[in-house]
Amino acid sequence: MSDIRWGILATGNIAHSFAADLRLVPDARLSAVGSRSLETARDFASTHGAGRAHGSYEELAADPDVDIVYVATPHSLHRANVELCLAAGKSVLCEKALALNAGDAEAMVATARASGLFLMEAMWMRCNPTVLAMQDAVGSGAIGDVTAAAADFGFVPDVPSTHRVFDPALGASALLDIGIYPLTFASLFLGEPERIVSTGTLSERGIDLACTSALGYADGAVASVSCTMTAATPCSAFVAGPRGRIELEPRFSESRGFSLSNETGQTTYRFDVRGKGYVHEIDEVHRCLRAGRAESALVPLDDSLALMRQADLIRSQIGCTLPGDPAR
Repeated sequence: MSDIRWGILATGNIAHSFAADLRLVPDARLSAVGSRSLETARDFASTHGAGRAHGSYEELAADPDVDIVYVATPHSLHRANVELCLAAGKSVLCEKALALNAGDAEAMVATARASGLFLMEAMWMRCNPTVLAMQDAVGSGAIGDVTAAAADFGFVPDVPSTHRVFDPALGASALLDIGIYPLTFASLFLGEPERIVSTGTLSERGIDLACTSALGYADGAVASVSCTMTAATPCSAFVAGPRGRIELEPRFSESRGFSLSNETGQTTYRFDVRGKGYVHEIDEVHRCLRAGRAESALVPLDDSLALMRQADLIRSQIGCTLPGDPAR
């Protein structure tokens, strides 16, 4: 069976991590990389063994030797970059969060569905074998119905104030960068909340540096999700029910094990997570492409849209509006 030919759009840190894991997938080939700088693209291609380097995103999208493009740009550029690739007939894996806001995400999904091309948010946590096994354990009734969940993600970026993680023009946002993990975790086990109440801290430039949200569900379940770029938090996550709880080993978004505590005692389970963890989302993309599916069952586009709507609501509650957001 022939290799699936990848292109990588952008050459930042996340693109380097993804390219390193791509090498671990036997039926994946890095055909090309695109950057706004040809020199940068050539350096990236040399490092990761890409077949060609392009000095523009347009050239990458038009490359006939590319089946799917991994979009690794900041949130504010996702819609334009994804639509560029879809217009060129390319399938797309787009870095999380899927877009700057729900409106952009809805437009991207509509374009992909109209074209029949594959689109998936690169929420690699949902493809992690540890998380999948945790879902199986919950589904087996090991802790009863989930009535409570919590997840946090916090770190202090070791970058200058001019870095893109603090730049509102590039969609800088603790919620969109890292808070999307806790939100996704809650969604995996409890679905869509009925109520959200949030508080947060904004920078002088107006981006959210930290936020905490309480989520309430129609069945009475509750969840607490938080993120911050001002503190190194445990990055923990758990779900609990009347019979016990399951807690992921930190950092929960890339966990390699969990502990299950119930009336029979406590048991720790470990799992083989390959590479950094991106290997598993690459495998999922390959399964979908080879089966002719335009959407992933592990990372459904409808779930990505629901999470973007939740993120919009949370940012509105804490007073965070970024360039490119619709007027409120």
